[in-house]
Amino acid sequence: MAAPGRFGAVLCAMATPFDREGRLDLDGAARLARWLVDNGNDGLVVTGTTGEGSALSDEEKLALWRAVRSAVSVPVIAGTGAASTEHTVALSRTAAGAGVDAVLVVTPYYVRPSQSGLAAHFRAVAAASSVPVLAYDIPKRTGRELAATTMLELAREGVLVGVKDAAGSPAATAALISRAPAGFEVYSGDDSCTLPLLAVGAVGVISVASHWAGAPMSEMTAAFAKGDVEAAAALNARLVPSWEYETSEEAPNPVPTKAMLRVLGLPAGECRPPMGPTPPGLEDRAAQVWSQLHGRPVAPVA
Repeated sequence: MAAPGRFGAVLCAMATPFDREGRLDLDGAARLARWLVDNGNDGLVVTGTTGEGSALSDEEKLALWRAVRSAVSVPVIAGTGAASTEHTVALSRTAAGAGVDAVLVVTPYYVRPSQSGLAAHFRAVAAASSVPVLAYDIPKRTGRELAATTMLELAREGVLVGVKDAAGSPAATAALISRAPAGFEVYSGDDSCTLPLLAVGAVGVISVASHWAGAPMSEMTAAFAKGDVEAAAALNARLVPSWEYETSEEAPNPVPTKAMLRVLGLPAGECRPPMGPTPPGLEDRAAQVWSQLHGRPVAPVA
């Protein structure tokens, strides 16, 4: 593993709390942000996939960025990706003005632009933003892969400082890292691929499971960085049930995360439509995952 990235080694893709009426819970967001930092996370990614960014208005996003930025001193990265370049540029400018440390920009979804179109998109965002830009490559959700050649071109131009890699191909990631310029950082965007990607030079993970597994994930990345591969592999084995829990066809991310947060007594609420509803028994399974991982019964956070 390379040294932990400029934003840390374990960054939580933070869920967005809502109240019982489905309204944004800013006090809850601040409380959750502080708890996540106190429990193993080096930084926070706000309004991403797990944060239900697509279900938030622009005004809600700004309020959330400000609330989280005020609550913690660790790096805060704002998910600002949208289907259009104009909207992404506007959100990225707003996020930078709110004091975030970087923006995470998913490849425009549904519209399936060409690679030259993607390059122009990221160049426009970087030109408009006063903070670093991380790409988010998750073709399963967006319908379009960000090609390695495009990423390398943008990295060499200084447009991108890194990528959240959820493309699911450690071999392709290894090739990307071997050709990337100094300072370009790869974060795993899939918890289950974290250890394999660390092995080929990734600097950390933007994680869903670190909502409840921040400490063991931090231990795993630290063990690998020290060269203790056996300890890292053992910790990864302990974390496999968390990888299996965090998303499924019946309960896609972030439905399981919010169930876990409710079990822990942390601010969460339900997901906004079209996510959900919570399947029966999911909170019981959350409690089992927690107990198995931490070796003690779940107890609500004070």
